[in-house]
Amino acid sequence: MSDRLGIPADWAWLRQVHGADVVRVLEAGAQGPGDAAYTSVPGLPIAVSTADCYPLIVESSGAVGIAHAGWRGAATGVVEALLRGMAAAGHVPARAAIGPGIGACCFEVGPDVGERFRGHEATTDWGTTSVDLSAVVRAALGDLEVWASGICTMSNEAYHSHRRDATPQRQVAVAWLPA
Repeated sequence: MSDRLGIPADWAWLRQVHGADVVRVLEAGAQGPGDAAYTSVPGLPIAVSTADCYPLIVESSGAVGIAHAGWRGAATGVVEALLRGMAAAGHVPARAAIGPGIGACCFEVGPDVGERFRGHEATTDWGTTSVDLSAVVRAALGDLEVWASGICTMSNEAYHSHRRDATPQRQVAVAWLPA
């Protein structure tokens, strides 16, 4: 895969914990626990894996960030933490991309989760309570320019979905600064 992307085979990755910890990455390999990372090292790929949570890539002049944004991470502010962490390091975010994740069409939640996301309530295709998690992530990005895939991992069988079939397989999002 790295050859096809034109990037080094050695990537940096996180032990994802569904939280809001942000890691500054300076070298490839395991970076410890966290759900967001950024790097200013050209040519250093950083990655997160997802199977219904949303992968998020944030670009700034001189740095790139990535986040694993599920409902737990979104509720604890992983997106905002990544933006703050990058800005505090002098890398003001300019734009973002939201990859495939579970859509409001399929993200059935109980009242305890729904209450955490007031204003983003929705209804599944089968009529139960849902949250538009993509809209939650987009809102956390404020006025940044945002591209969103709009793909629901649960309803599109081309993607891995833990909710659909309890698969241990994941999609991987990777971001890097050109060398």
